[in-house]
Amino acid sequence: MTKMRFRAARLTTRRALLAASAMALVAPLAACGGSGTAEGDGKTLRLWHYEQQDGALSKAWDAAIAEFEKTHPDVKVVFERKTFEQVQQNAGMILNSDKAPDVMEYNKGNATTGLLAKQGLLTDLTAVAKERGWDKKISDSASVTARYDAKGEMGGDKWYGIPNYGEFVLTYYNDDLFKKHNVAQPTDLKSFEAALAKFKAAGITPLANAGNDHPAGHWLYLLALAEANDAWVDDYQLYKGKVDFHGPEWTYAVNTYKDWLDKGYFDKKDVGLKGNDMTEQFVSQKRPVMVGGNWWFGSLTTDITDFKWSIGPFPGSEKTLGSGGNHWVIPSKAKNKKLAEDFIDITMSEKIQKLIGEEGNVPLAAGPDSVTNPRSRELIKAFSTYQEGSGLAFYPDWPVAGYYDTWLAATQNLMNGGKPDVVLDELAAPYEKYAASRR
Repeated sequence: MTKMRFRAARLTTRRALLAASAMALVAPLAACGGSGTAEGDGKTLRLWHYEQQDGALSKAWDAAIAEFEKTHPDVKVVFERKTFEQVQQNAGMILNSDKAPDVMEYNKGNATTGLLAKQGLLTDLTAVAKERGWDKKISDSASVTARYDAKGEMGGDKWYGIPNYGEFVLTYYNDDLFKKHNVAQPTDLKSFEAALAKFKAAGITPLANAGNDHPAGHWLYLLALAEANDAWVDDYQLYKGKVDFHGPEWTYAVNTYKDWLDKGYFDKKDVGLKGNDMTEQFVSQKRPVMVGGNWWFGSLTTDITDFKWSIGPFPGSEKTLGSGGNHWVIPSKAKNKKLAEDFIDITMSEKIQKLIGEEGNVPLAAGPDSVTNPRSRELIKAFSTYQEGSGLAFYPDWPVAGYYDTWLAATQNLMNGGKPDVVLDELAAPYEKYAASRR
């Protein structure tokens, strides 16, 4: 399945999880941001993004550029495709210079957009978002990661980015294996565990996983969300209250994770695997159940040709990992901000939003009924359900810069037989240290 390896190389949520550690390289480079007084010629739009060339979003942005060129015939678009790492590692330095692009794709989160906004390197788009109606097209839950406060923490009242698409974690089922082994597709956590037990009794390890990448942490956080409410998510992600890492939510998560490891629902040998290895477990029909992001959806649609599969929410939880996607930002030192706004407006248009959906991603400003692709409609409908029900609970590493590495080490420790209480202490230490520094 080498084709999947290449298609999945630029994972959206992998980006989100890598952001905290990568931004450590940016902070020393970014001094005070400019006030955005640079003068442009009004004839050039410099645009950066880091989407892979054959991906759904790259196709959408290509179409948006073509539309921009049609509506702005006197403007030259200078597009540069960057790597995610190039942008992450050098954003602060570049945005604080006269080489800043007019508009660029950038990662969401406190350690990325929030940090640069706090340093004055990004344009406040609050008034523009209201004027152009972007704030009405994007729900409150999807816009949390586009809005920041004076501390650079998400959920504030000022817009510094405009997301065009959504992302979330869902459950993928091999319908043929469920049918072959006479296993009913689960509707709640009890029936989910019953299905896992039945597969294991048939000699099949039921759950795909990857301990050396984001999936292991996704599983742990998802189990915590099964016991969580809105207030708990706000306390953990937005620091609205104290978080007890030995409270019922986290305790349930680590104990259930360990129990599933002990029962063989997870394979402990998966501790060294990467995300692409996990998807290959599902595609090769070695594992009948995979929990993963919608960023896998397009590749699975193309690469699975020999069995029927379906998607659904994780049983037993009204919440999942997810948010609005990465977004367009306008650097403070951008020379042609009005042109940048015009381009963003095109990406929010019905035409481009519909294209995002047809290509297998999740548009924020187009509903499932506007998309003809039946599988894509199913995906968009699932996202809409979470979005409308305050079901998007972000990602576990977001609250603290560098937290991804902590999560990776902690979940690997758990998979290697570490004690649940020790694992929770590992997760608590950097979080509580940062929380104390905010007081």
